[in-house]
Amino acid sequence: MSLSTPSWLRKLQGKLHAKAKAEPGFRFYSLWDKVCHEETLAEAYRRCRANGGAGGVDGETFEDIETRGREQWLGNLRMDLQRGTYKPQALRRVWIPKSNGKLRPLSIPPIRDRVAQMAVLLIIEPVFEADLRPQQYGFRRGLDAKMAVRRVFFHIWEHGRREVVDGDLRDYFSAIPHGLLMKCVARRISDARVLSTIRAWLRAPVKHESGNEATRRGVPQGGVISPMLSNIYFRRFVLAWYERGIHQRLNAHLVNYADDYVICCQPGSGEAAMEKARRLLTAMGLEVNEEKTRLIRLPEGSFDFLGYTFGRFYVRSTGRPYLGTRPSKKAVKRVRMRIHDETSTRWNLTSVEERVREVNAILRGWCGYFDQGPVFREYRVLKAYTERRLRRWLMKKHQRRGTGYRRYPDEYLYETLGLYRPRAPNQRPVESEGTTS
Repeated sequence: MSLSTPSWLRKLQGKLHAKAKAEPGFRFYSLWDKVCHEETLAEAYRRCRANGGAGGVDGETFEDIETRGREQWLGNLRMDLQRGTYKPQALRRVWIPKSNGKLRPLSIPPIRDRVAQMAVLLIIEPVFEADLRPQQYGFRRGLDAKMAVRRVFFHIWEHGRREVVDGDLRDYFSAIPHGLLMKCVARRISDARVLSTIRAWLRAPVKHESGNEATRRGVPQGGVISPMLSNIYFRRFVLAWYERGIHQRLNAHLVNYADDYVICCQPGSGEAAMEKARRLLTAMGLEVNEEKTRLIRLPEGSFDFLGYTFGRFYVRSTGRPYLGTRPSKKAVKRVRMRIHDETSTRWNLTSVEERVREVNAILRGWCGYFDQGPVFREYRVLKAYTERRLRRWLMKKHQRRGTGYRRYPDEYLYETLGLYRPRAPNQRPVESEGTTS
Protein backbone atom coordinates (compact mmCIF):
# COMPACT_ATOMS: atom_id res chain seq x y z
CA MET A 1 0.00 0.00 0.00
CA SER A 2 1.45 3.36 -1.05
CA LEU A 3 1.29 6.09 1.57
CA SER A 4 2.14 9.69 0.82
CA THR A 5 4.40 11.47 3.30
CA PRO A 6 2.88 14.57 4.94
CA SER A 7 4.46 17.80 3.71
CA TRP A 8 5.90 18.77 7.11
CA LEU A 9 7.66 15.44 7.47
CA ARG A 10 8.82 15.46 3.86
CA LYS A 11 10.45 18.86 4.39
CA LEU A 12 12.18 17.69 7.57
CA GLN A 13 13.41 14.53 5.89
CA GLY A 14 14.66 16.59 2.96
CA LYS A 15 16.67 18.84 5.27
CA LEU A 16 18.17 15.89 7.14
CA HIS A 17 19.09 14.14 3.91
CA ALA A 18 20.62 17.28 2.40
CA LYS A 19 22.70 17.90 5.53
CA ALA A 20 23.92 14.30 5.60
CA LYS A 21 24.76 14.37 1.90
CA ALA A 22 26.62 17.67 2.12
CA GLU A 23 28.60 16.76 5.25
CA PRO A 24 29.52 13.03 5.30
CA GLY A 25 31.23 13.40 8.67
CA PHE A 26 28.44 15.26 10.45
CA ARG A 27 26.82 13.56 13.48
CA PHE A 28 23.19 14.41 14.24
CA TYR A 29 22.79 15.25 17.91
CA SER A 30 19.21 16.52 18.47
CA LEU A 31 16.67 14.10 17.03
CA TRP A 32 14.71 12.66 19.96
CA ASP A 33 12.31 15.62 20.17
CA LYS A 34 11.44 15.05 16.51
CA VAL A 35 10.85 11.34 17.17
CA CYS A 36 8.49 12.19 20.05
CA HIS A 37 6.55 14.84 18.15
CA GLU A 38 2.85 13.96 18.14
CA GLU A 39 2.63 14.27 14.34
CA THR A 40 5.61 11.93 13.89
CA LEU A 41 3.96 9.32 16.09
CA ALA A 42 0.62 9.75 14.32
CA GLU A 43 2.30 9.17 10.95
CA ALA A 44 4.21 6.19 12.37
CA TYR A 45 0.96 4.65 13.57
CA ARG A 46 -0.70 5.24 10.21
CA ARG A 47 2.09 3.42 8.39
CA CYS A 48 2.14 0.50 10.81
CA ARG A 49 -1.63 0.25 10.54
CA ALA A 50 -1.38 0.11 6.74
CA ASN A 51 1.30 -2.60 6.93
CA GLY A 52 -0.92 -4.72 9.18
CA GLY A 53 0.75 -7.78 10.61
CA ALA A 54 0.20 -10.00 13.59
CA GLY A 55 0.25 -8.81 17.18
CA GLY A 56 3.09 -9.28 19.61
CA VAL A 57 3.47 -11.06 22.93
CA ASP A 58 0.88 -8.76 24.56
CA GLY A 59 -1.79 -9.88 22.08
CA GLU A 60 -2.80 -6.28 21.36
CA THR A 61 -4.26 -5.63 17.90
CA PHE A 62 -4.97 -2.46 15.96
CA GLU A 63 -8.67 -3.10 16.48
CA ASP A 64 -8.11 -3.18 20.25
CA ILE A 65 -6.25 0.12 20.11
CA GLU A 66 -8.92 1.85 18.06
CA THR A 67 -11.72 0.51 20.21
CA ARG A 68 -10.13 2.00 23.34
CA GLY A 69 -9.03 5.17 21.57
CA ARG A 70 -6.09 5.70 19.23
CA GLU A 71 -5.34 9.25 20.40
CA GLN A 72 -5.07 8.20 24.03
CA TRP A 73 -2.90 5.22 23.09
CA LEU A 74 -0.53 7.45 21.13
CA GLY A 75 -0.51 9.98 23.95
CA ASN A 76 0.58 7.35 26.45
CA LEU A 77 3.34 6.15 24.12
CA ARG A 78 4.53 9.72 23.58
CA MET A 79 4.60 10.37 27.31
CA ASP A 80 6.73 7.26 27.93
CA LEU A 81 9.14 8.23 25.16
CA GLN A 82 9.51 11.78 26.47
CA ARG A 83 9.93 10.77 30.11
CA GLY A 84 12.40 8.01 29.35
CA THR A 85 10.11 5.32 30.82
CA TYR A 86 9.62 3.52 27.48
CA LYS A 87 10.92 -0.06 27.52
CA PRO A 88 10.64 -2.54 24.61
CA GLN A 89 8.77 -5.77 25.25
CA ALA A 90 9.88 -9.27 24.32
CA LEU A 91 9.57 -10.46 20.72
CA ARG A 92 7.13 -13.14 19.61
CA ARG A 93 8.79 -15.96 17.65
CA VAL A 94 7.03 -17.12 14.47
CA TRP A 95 8.35 -19.69 12.02
CA ILE A 96 7.87 -19.14 8.28
CA PRO A 97 8.42 -21.96 5.73
CA LYS A 98 11.29 -21.42 3.26
CA SER A 99 11.44 -22.69 -0.32
CA ASN A 100 13.96 -25.38 0.68
CA GLY A 101 11.57 -26.87 3.23
CA LYS A 102 13.32 -25.35 6.24
CA LEU A 103 11.84 -22.73 8.57
CA ARG A 104 12.86 -19.09 8.87
CA PRO A 105 12.42 -17.40 12.26
CA LEU A 106 10.53 -14.13 12.50
CA SER A 107 10.66 -12.09 15.69
CA ILE A 108 7.54 -9.94 15.92
CA PRO A 109 7.55 -6.86 18.19
CA PRO A 110 4.28 -5.68 19.76
CA ILE A 111 2.45 -2.88 17.94
CA ARG A 112 3.63 -0.38 20.56
CA ASP A 113 7.27 -1.14 19.73
CA ARG A 114 6.59 -1.20 15.99
CA VAL A 115 5.13 2.30 16.11
CA ALA A 116 8.09 3.56 18.16
CA GLN A 117 10.50 1.97 15.67
CA MET A 118 8.65 3.55 12.77
CA ALA A 119 8.86 6.98 14.43
CA VAL A 120 12.64 6.62 14.79
CA LEU A 121 12.91 5.29 11.23
CA LEU A 122 11.02 8.30 9.81
CA ILE A 123 13.60 10.63 11.34
CA ILE A 124 16.92 8.80 10.87
CA GLU A 125 16.37 6.97 7.57
CA PRO A 126 17.06 10.09 5.44
CA VAL A 127 20.41 10.45 7.21
CA PHE A 128 21.57 6.91 6.42
CA GLU A 129 20.00 6.89 2.97
CA ALA A 130 22.52 9.57 2.04
CA ASP A 131 25.34 7.17 2.92
CA LEU A 132 24.14 3.93 1.29
CA ARG A 133 26.01 2.88 -1.82
CA PRO A 134 24.37 2.73 -5.28
CA GLN A 135 25.16 -1.00 -5.36
CA GLN A 136 22.62 -1.58 -2.55
CA TYR A 137 19.08 -2.01 -3.88
CA GLY A 138 17.14 -3.58 -1.01
CA PHE A 139 14.62 -1.73 1.20
CA ARG A 140 15.24 1.64 -0.44
CA ARG A 141 12.72 4.09 -1.82
CA GLY A 142 12.91 4.37 -5.60
CA LEU A 143 14.92 1.14 -5.96
CA ASP A 144 13.70 -2.42 -6.35
CA ALA A 145 14.76 -5.96 -7.12
CA LYS A 146 14.17 -5.61 -10.87
CA MET A 147 16.69 -2.77 -10.97
CA ALA A 148 19.23 -5.04 -9.29
CA VAL A 149 18.51 -7.75 -11.88
CA ARG A 150 19.03 -5.27 -14.72
CA ARG A 151 22.28 -4.05 -13.16
CA VAL A 152 23.65 -7.60 -13.02
CA PHE A 153 22.73 -8.15 -16.65
CA PHE A 154 24.39 -4.83 -17.54
CA HIS A 155 27.67 -6.00 -15.98
CA ILE A 156 27.47 -9.37 -17.70
CA TRP A 157 26.51 -8.25 -21.18
CA GLU A 158 27.70 -4.67 -21.61
CA HIS A 159 31.05 -5.13 -19.84
CA GLY A 160 31.74 -8.82 -20.37
CA ARG A 161 32.03 -9.62 -16.64
CA ARG A 162 31.09 -13.24 -17.14
CA GLU A 163 32.61 -14.79 -14.05
CA VAL A 164 30.04 -14.34 -11.33
CA VAL A 165 30.41 -15.00 -7.61
CA ASP A 166 26.96 -16.10 -6.45
CA GLY A 167 27.31 -15.26 -2.75
CA ASP A 168 25.33 -16.55 0.17
CA LEU A 169 25.62 -15.58 3.85
CA ARG A 170 24.63 -17.94 6.63
CA ASP A 171 21.75 -16.34 8.58
CA TYR A 172 22.84 -12.78 7.84
CA PHE A 173 20.07 -11.02 9.78
CA SER A 174 20.64 -13.20 12.84
CA ALA A 175 24.44 -12.90 12.71
CA ILE A 176 25.00 -9.13 12.66
CA PRO A 177 27.17 -8.22 15.70
CA HIS A 178 25.42 -5.64 17.88
CA GLY A 179 28.59 -3.82 18.88
CA LEU A 180 29.86 -3.27 15.35
CA LEU A 181 26.38 -2.38 14.11
CA MET A 182 25.96 0.27 16.82
CA LYS A 183 29.32 1.75 15.83
CA CYS A 184 27.96 2.14 12.31
CA VAL A 185 24.86 3.88 13.66
CA ALA A 186 26.84 6.10 16.07
CA ARG A 187 29.04 7.25 13.19
CA ARG A 188 26.09 9.41 12.14
CA ILE A 189 23.93 9.71 15.26
CA SER A 190 25.16 11.16 18.55
CA ASP A 191 21.73 11.57 20.18
CA ALA A 192 22.04 9.32 23.25
CA ARG A 193 18.30 8.67 23.51
CA VAL A 194 18.11 7.44 19.92
CA LEU A 195 21.17 5.21 20.34
CA SER A 196 20.05 3.69 23.64
CA THR A 197 16.57 2.95 22.26
CA ILE A 198 17.94 1.22 19.16
CA ARG A 199 20.28 -0.81 21.37
CA ALA A 200 17.32 -1.81 23.55
CA TRP A 201 15.40 -3.02 20.49
CA LEU A 202 18.37 -5.13 19.41
CA ARG A 203 18.66 -6.69 22.86
CA ALA A 204 14.94 -7.39 23.31
CA PRO A 205 14.55 -11.08 24.28
CA VAL A 206 12.58 -13.57 22.24
CA LYS A 207 9.72 -15.24 24.07
CA HIS A 208 9.46 -19.04 23.90
CA GLU A 209 7.17 -21.49 25.62
CA SER A 210 9.94 -22.27 28.08
CA GLY A 211 10.75 -18.62 28.78
CA ASN A 212 12.63 -15.66 27.30
CA GLU A 213 15.78 -16.14 25.23
CA ALA A 214 18.40 -13.38 25.36
CA THR A 215 19.38 -11.77 22.05
CA ARG A 216 23.13 -11.30 21.62
CA ARG A 217 23.44 -10.90 17.85
CA GLY A 218 21.34 -10.00 14.85
CA VAL A 219 18.42 -7.76 14.00
CA PRO A 220 14.87 -9.12 14.50
CA GLN A 221 13.30 -10.15 11.21
CA GLY A 222 9.89 -8.61 11.71
CA GLY A 223 11.11 -5.38 13.24
CA VAL A 224 10.23 -2.17 11.40
CA ILE A 225 13.72 -0.72 11.73
CA SER A 226 15.58 -3.96 10.94
CA PRO A 227 15.80 -3.58 7.13
CA MET A 228 17.53 -0.22 7.48
CA LEU A 229 19.92 -1.55 10.12
CA SER A 230 20.82 -4.52 7.92
CA ASN A 231 21.57 -2.14 5.04
CA ILE A 232 23.73 0.04 7.28
CA TYR A 233 25.84 -2.94 8.28
CA PHE A 234 26.17 -4.44 4.79
CA ARG A 235 27.35 -1.01 3.63
CA ARG A 236 30.63 -1.73 5.42
CA PHE A 237 31.33 -4.57 2.99
CA VAL A 238 30.35 -2.57 -0.10
CA LEU A 239 32.33 0.45 1.10
CA ALA A 240 35.46 -1.63 1.67
CA TRP A 241 35.12 -3.22 -1.76
CA TYR A 242 35.03 0.11 -3.58
CA GLU A 243 37.09 2.46 -1.39
CA ARG A 244 39.98 -0.01 -1.23
CA GLY A 245 39.96 -0.25 -5.01
CA ILE A 246 39.21 -3.98 -5.14
CA HIS A 247 36.63 -3.40 -7.87
CA GLN A 248 39.27 -1.75 -10.05
CA ARG A 249 42.08 -4.25 -9.47
CA LEU A 250 39.85 -7.25 -10.20
CA ASN A 251 37.32 -5.51 -12.48
CA ALA A 252 34.73 -6.99 -10.13
CA HIS A 253 31.48 -5.20 -9.27
CA LEU A 254 28.94 -5.88 -6.52
CA VAL A 255 25.16 -5.91 -6.71
CA ASN A 256 23.39 -6.31 -3.36
CA TYR A 257 19.76 -6.76 -2.37
CA ALA A 258 19.09 -7.40 1.34
CA ASP A 259 21.25 -10.44 2.19
CA ASP A 260 21.70 -11.51 -1.45
CA TYR A 261 24.75 -10.40 -3.39
CA VAL A 262 26.62 -11.24 -6.57
CA ILE A 263 30.02 -10.09 -7.78
CA CYS A 264 30.39 -9.76 -11.55
CA CYS A 265 34.03 -10.21 -12.55
CA GLN A 266 36.16 -10.16 -15.65
CA PRO A 267 37.24 -13.65 -16.76
CA GLY A 268 40.10 -14.92 -14.64
CA SER A 269 39.46 -12.81 -11.53
CA GLY A 270 36.48 -14.67 -10.06
CA GLU A 271 38.50 -16.86 -7.71
CA ALA A 272 40.40 -13.89 -6.28
CA ALA A 273 37.16 -11.90 -5.86
CA MET A 274 35.48 -14.77 -4.04
CA GLU A 275 38.40 -15.14 -1.63
CA LYS A 276 38.63 -11.39 -1.02
CA ALA A 277 34.91 -11.20 -0.26
CA ARG A 278 35.21 -14.14 2.14
CA ARG A 279 37.95 -12.39 4.11
CA LEU A 280 36.10 -9.07 4.33
CA LEU A 281 32.84 -10.67 5.44
CA THR A 282 34.60 -12.85 8.02
CA ALA A 283 36.27 -9.75 9.46
CA MET A 284 32.79 -8.26 9.85
CA GLY A 285 31.73 -11.21 11.99
CA LEU A 286 29.66 -12.80 9.22
CA GLU A 287 29.87 -16.34 7.90
CA VAL A 288 29.89 -17.20 4.21
CA ASN A 289 27.78 -20.25 3.40
CA GLU A 290 30.40 -22.31 1.59
CA GLU A 291 27.84 -24.86 0.38
CA LYS A 292 25.85 -22.25 -1.54
CA THR A 293 28.52 -19.71 -2.48
CA ARG A 294 29.97 -20.61 -5.87
CA LEU A 295 31.75 -19.23 -8.91
CA ILE A 296 29.84 -19.40 -12.19
CA ARG A 297 31.46 -18.98 -15.58
CA LEU A 298 29.04 -17.81 -18.25
CA PRO A 299 27.82 -18.90 -20.70
CA GLU A 300 28.60 -22.50 -19.68
CA GLY A 301 27.06 -22.13 -16.21
CA SER A 302 23.99 -20.38 -14.86
CA PHE A 303 22.84 -18.89 -11.56
CA ASP A 304 19.71 -17.55 -9.90
CA PHE A 305 19.40 -14.06 -8.44
CA LEU A 306 16.21 -12.51 -7.05
CA GLY A 307 13.99 -15.04 -8.78
CA TYR A 308 15.63 -14.82 -12.21
CA THR A 309 17.93 -17.35 -13.84
CA PHE A 310 20.93 -15.85 -15.67
CA GLY A 311 22.50 -18.04 -18.32
CA ARG A 312 22.54 -19.19 -21.92
CA PHE A 313 19.20 -19.63 -23.65
CA TYR A 314 18.15 -20.30 -27.23
CA VAL A 315 15.88 -18.50 -29.68
CA ARG A 316 12.90 -20.76 -30.30
CA SER A 317 12.67 -20.08 -34.01
CA THR A 318 16.35 -20.43 -34.93
CA GLY A 319 18.03 -22.20 -32.03
CA ARG A 320 20.53 -19.37 -31.80
CA PRO A 321 22.15 -19.03 -28.33
CA TYR A 322 22.12 -15.83 -26.30
CA LEU A 323 22.88 -14.66 -22.77
CA GLY A 324 19.78 -13.56 -20.93
CA THR A 325 17.38 -14.00 -18.05
CA ARG A 326 14.12 -15.77 -17.43
CA PRO A 327 12.04 -16.63 -14.35
CA SER A 328 13.78 -19.34 -12.34
CA LYS A 329 12.29 -22.78 -11.85
CA LYS A 330 11.93 -22.04 -8.13
CA ALA A 331 10.00 -18.86 -8.88
CA VAL A 332 7.60 -20.72 -11.17
CA LYS A 333 7.20 -23.50 -8.62
CA ARG A 334 6.44 -21.04 -5.82
CA VAL A 335 3.75 -19.21 -7.75
CA ARG A 336 2.13 -22.52 -8.72
CA MET A 337 2.09 -23.52 -5.06
CA ARG A 338 0.39 -20.23 -4.17
CA ILE A 339 -2.24 -20.77 -6.88
CA HIS A 340 -2.71 -24.31 -5.61
CA ASP A 341 -3.23 -23.11 -2.05
CA GLU A 342 -5.76 -20.48 -3.12
CA THR A 343 -7.80 -23.05 -5.07
CA SER A 344 -7.79 -25.87 -2.52
CA THR A 345 -10.95 -27.35 -1.05
CA ARG A 346 -10.54 -25.44 2.21
CA TRP A 347 -11.89 -22.41 0.34
CA ASN A 348 -15.04 -24.15 -0.90
CA LEU A 349 -17.28 -22.06 1.33
CA THR A 350 -15.93 -18.76 0.03
CA SER A 351 -17.48 -16.97 -2.94
CA VAL A 352 -16.24 -17.40 -6.50
CA GLU A 353 -15.62 -13.65 -6.71
CA GLU A 354 -13.32 -13.77 -3.68
CA ARG A 355 -11.33 -16.71 -5.07
CA VAL A 356 -10.85 -15.02 -8.43
CA ARG A 357 -9.83 -11.80 -6.70
CA GLU A 358 -7.16 -13.61 -4.66
CA VAL A 359 -5.85 -15.52 -7.69
CA ASN A 360 -5.77 -12.34 -9.79
CA ALA A 361 -3.71 -10.55 -7.15
CA ILE A 362 -1.11 -13.33 -7.25
CA LEU A 363 -0.99 -13.40 -11.05
CA ARG A 364 -0.74 -9.62 -11.43
CA GLY A 365 2.02 -9.36 -8.86
CA TRP A 366 4.02 -12.23 -10.33
CA CYS A 367 3.68 -11.10 -13.94
CA GLY A 368 4.43 -7.51 -12.94
CA TYR A 369 7.78 -8.62 -11.54
CA PHE A 370 8.68 -11.34 -14.04
CA ASP A 371 8.31 -9.33 -17.24
CA GLN A 372 11.96 -9.18 -18.30
CA GLY A 373 13.59 -11.44 -20.86
CA PRO A 374 11.81 -14.32 -22.64
CA VAL A 375 8.81 -15.12 -20.43
CA PHE A 376 6.32 -16.48 -22.98
CA ARG A 377 6.82 -20.11 -21.98
CA GLU A 378 6.47 -19.43 -18.25
CA TYR A 379 3.37 -17.29 -18.80
CA ARG A 380 1.80 -20.01 -20.92
CA VAL A 381 2.51 -22.68 -18.29
CA LEU A 382 1.16 -20.48 -15.49
CA LYS A 383 -1.96 -19.60 -17.47
CA ALA A 384 -2.76 -23.25 -18.20
CA TYR A 385 -2.13 -24.29 -14.60
CA THR A 386 -4.35 -21.53 -13.19
CA GLU A 387 -7.20 -22.43 -15.56
CA ARG A 388 -6.99 -26.08 -14.58
CA ARG A 389 -6.89 -25.36 -10.84
CA LEU A 390 -9.77 -22.89 -10.96
CA ARG A 391 -11.95 -25.29 -12.96
CA ARG A 392 -11.24 -28.06 -10.46
CA TRP A 393 -12.12 -25.79 -7.56
CA LEU A 394 -15.38 -24.72 -9.22
CA MET A 395 -16.39 -28.35 -9.84
CA LYS A 396 -15.66 -29.37 -6.24
CA LYS A 397 -17.35 -26.31 -4.83
CA HIS A 398 -20.53 -27.19 -6.70
CA GLN A 399 -20.09 -30.92 -5.92
CA ARG A 400 -19.68 -32.01 -9.50
CA ARG A 401 -17.35 -34.54 -11.04
CA GLY A 402 -14.98 -34.09 -13.93
CA THR A 403 -12.38 -31.58 -15.07
CA GLY A 404 -14.80 -28.74 -15.81
CA TYR A 405 -13.47 -27.96 -19.28
CA ARG A 406 -16.92 -28.08 -20.90
CA ARG A 407 -18.87 -26.49 -18.06
CA TYR A 408 -16.33 -23.69 -17.53
CA PRO A 409 -14.67 -22.84 -20.88
CA ASP A 410 -12.07 -20.11 -21.27
CA GLU A 411 -14.70 -17.54 -22.19
CA TYR A 412 -16.46 -18.11 -18.87
CA LEU A 413 -13.26 -17.87 -16.84
CA TYR A 414 -11.99 -14.70 -18.46
CA GLU A 415 -15.09 -12.84 -19.61
CA THR A 416 -17.65 -13.80 -16.96
CA LEU A 417 -15.45 -14.31 -13.87
CA GLY A 418 -12.80 -11.77 -14.88
CA LEU A 419 -9.79 -14.05 -14.39
CA TYR A 420 -6.53 -12.23 -15.08
CA ARG A 421 -4.92 -13.40 -18.32
CA PRO A 422 -1.09 -13.46 -18.19
CA ARG A 423 0.28 -11.86 -21.33
CA ALA A 424 3.96 -11.75 -22.19
CA PRO A 425 5.06 -8.16 -22.86
CA ASN A 426 5.76 -7.19 -26.44
CA GLN A 427 9.40 -7.84 -27.25
CA ARG A 428 11.62 -7.36 -30.21
CA PRO A 429 13.21 -10.52 -31.58
CA VAL A 430 16.13 -11.47 -29.39
CA GLU A 431 18.48 -11.49 -32.39
CA SER A 432 18.02 -7.74 -32.86
CA GLU A 433 18.75 -6.81 -29.24
CA GLY A 434 22.46 -7.47 -29.31
CA THR A 435 22.27 -10.22 -26.72
CA THR A 436 23.66 -13.17 -28.64
CA SER A 437 26.80 -14.82 -27.42
